[in-house]
Amino acid sequence: MKRFRVKVESQVFEVEVEEIKENLAGQVKAEPNLVQAVAPSMDGSPKPAVVPPHPVPSGNGAPGNVNAPMPGSILSVKVKEGERVSAGQLLLLLEAMKMENEIVAPRDGVVKRIYIAAGQSVNTGEPLVALE
Repeated sequence: MKRFRVKVESQVFEVEVEEIKENLAGQVKAEPNLVQAVAPSMDGSPKPAVVPPHPVPSGNGAPGNVNAPMPGSILSVKVKEGERVSAGQLLLLLEAMKMENEIVAPRDGVVKRIYIAAGQSVNTGEPLVALE
């Protein structure tokens, strides 16, 4: 756990953040612990507050979906419906915060459906591609 002091407007908050671990597929996975923050109470004394982690929305709920990891804009789609893909293969490019992010297949499969098109904006958790 690392402790940070964050100032928002005139209020100072102390937060503890747990380091995340990388899994074998190269995707980042956070441990399902709670985040603790210290917020000032009405009398000015620090008061701990517990903020539960919020899950990333699962798009339309289909288990084979590859969802947007962050909000951004689709630069290009590199696959077609019906195409066989391998784990780690580039599916599309997502621009977020002036950076190009490669969205890759999490596993081998066939592209069942493409939900987005180049130039489209997406939100976190929005389905991009369905694999079967």
